[in-house]
Amino acid sequence: MASQDPCRVAVVDDNPLFRQGLRQILDGKDDLKIVGEAGDGLEFLLLLKELLPDLVILDIAMPTLKGIETLRQVKMKYPGMKVLILTMHKEREYLLAAIRAGADGYVLKEDAGEVLFSAIDTIRHGTGFISPILLQELEQSNKPLFQALKFIAND
Repeated sequence: MASQDPCRVAVVDDNPLFRQGLRQILDGKDDLKIVGEAGDGLEFLLLLKELLPDLVILDIAMPTLKGIETLRQVKMKYPGMKVLILTMHKEREYLLAAIRAGADGYVLKEDAGEVLFSAIDTIRHGTGFISPILLQELEQSNKPLFQALKFIAND
């Protein structure tokens, strides 16, 4: 695997300090390369053709163009591009909207310290990923929905 090109990553979040911290964390991995960042969806879409990342790490709540709409547009233009939602939003509506829009993964920022790298690896290898916290809540509160989403989750 060492001969494989690093995964090209773009980070889209409206908090510059968060982007900087995430960049430092991801830069420490040899198999990941940060190719760009943006503070909102519109800024990112303007850079998208130039950056052509393999993976986009995308927040939901941003000014100008929100994450879900950005996700829809990315998937329309580049259906094979992987998108990991990294957000503070635990509400089921956000998770379902992200999945419907084509998200490959959904990680809570509070969970990211423990699962970010495994989420990225899982998504890169073609399987979806949902934060364990959300999976637990879904399993307890809504069995049918949990069963339906289980196919994209990392057990």
